[in-house]
Amino acid sequence: MKHIQRFYLGLIVTFTLLWLWADSAWLGSSNYFVWRTAFTNWTGLLGMVAMSVGMILSVRPIRVEPHLGGLDKMYRLHKWLGITGLVLSVSHWALAKSPRYLIDLGWIERPGPRVRGPLPEGLEGLFLSQRKLAETLGEYAFYVLCALLLLALIKRFPYKHFFKTHRWMAVVYLVLVVHAVVLMKFSFWNQGVGPLSAVLMVLGSAAAVVSLLRRVGIHRRAVGVIEALEHHPESGVLRVDVRLQDRWDGHDAGQFAFVTFDDAEGQHPFTISSAWHNDGHLFFLIKEGGDYTSTLPSKLKVGELCTVEGPYGRFVFNSDVPRQIWVAGGIGITPFIARMQALAKQGHDQPVDLFWSVRVLEDEALRRVQANADKAQVRLHIIRDGQNDPLTAQRITTLVPSWAQGDVWFCGPAGFGSALREGFGRLGLGSEHFHQELFQMR
Repeated sequence: MKHIQRFYLGLIVTFTLLWLWADSAWLGSSNYFVWRTAFTNWTGLLGMVAMSVGMILSVRPIRVEPHLGGLDKMYRLHKWLGITGLVLSVSHWALAKSPRYLIDLGWIERPGPRVRGPLPEGLEGLFLSQRKLAETLGEYAFYVLCALLLLALIKRFPYKHFFKTHRWMAVVYLVLVVHAVVLMKFSFWNQGVGPLSAVLMVLGSAAAVVSLLRRVGIHRRAVGVIEALEHHPESGVLRVDVRLQDRWDGHDAGQFAFVTFDDAEGQHPFTISSAWHNDGHLFFLIKEGGDYTSTLPSKLKVGELCTVEGPYGRFVFNSDVPRQIWVAGGIGITPFIARMQALAKQGHDQPVDLFWSVRVLEDEALRRVQANADKAQVRLHIIRDGQNDPLTAQRITTLVPSWAQGDVWFCGPAGFGSALREGFGRLGLGSEHFHQELFQMR
């Protein structure tokens, strides 16, 4: 999380300082209209910066992943930037509309008529001549932006509809780029803030085009055939075995992929539950937890095609500490199954304890996980929800006396992870030693 927090704060602070450097005359003024103009520029500039970076992240730039801690963290940053863009856009709109209401309330005096001289020559004159059009485009784009961002934040809004409506964000963004370029204070283009904003808007526009053409992740996709299906109704878990027909460069245990079983539904992220053995085979363990995943056992058929895009994520168990502690909540066991398969093949001398907290556990599932643990020389602890005491950091440290020599890898419900993170933090474990996948893509 620290990677994206630092990036987010650095982005906001950097462009705010650049704006202050380029537009500081308002600091010595008591005129409302001078202040309004300055902060309209600031909210518009920062809003476009936030939306530009958010648009770039939406196309899943793989080279950025290591620097921001993985695609799951990038999507969390994408969400923060979307909320920031919404707040700044509303503020920008309110500032633009404020004089009319403040004058009606009698709080400020109506300014005198503006004397307009001839338009400057060149690009500045062209931009000034198009201000009215840019303002109109920006206002309508703002209304659509608010609607789309609010839909994205409503978790009850079905994913398949979110998947379709969110794509229109690219069109809105391109309209707002026109609005921003035309209306940006012209002197900014001679300062650092203008060229840097332009670079972000160019990259953001390219990302918007990639999104509209449905080319996101195109070079990381592989067509696969569903080779086997295994449904466990008691636990609500579906195992899907896939044989890839296209090139796949492999993956690290703990990574995930976007899988498309139905074009109308779109892509869904699932952890790859198997290690890579260079044979074209993958399998996924999918928990019935929503309107879509609950229909998969009845919809999917052996022999059907699917598309797998990836791999993504940095939950890959890389650390140089003497030992590791793994904690899985329910279906969060999936990355650990893949890791145990990899360890069984390559060997290791790092002590590992795996704690699996699960409510419903079928005998066959337990047998398979225990077999994987035995082959990988991983010590397995089963915690049955409702039958045993809740799994806490204190309990883990009691069972693993040398816990302070290692780090913790957690996959499971967000609330469970937060409680463990806080518990280990109170016991002295640094945040850099607690690894957690933020498996929320919206």
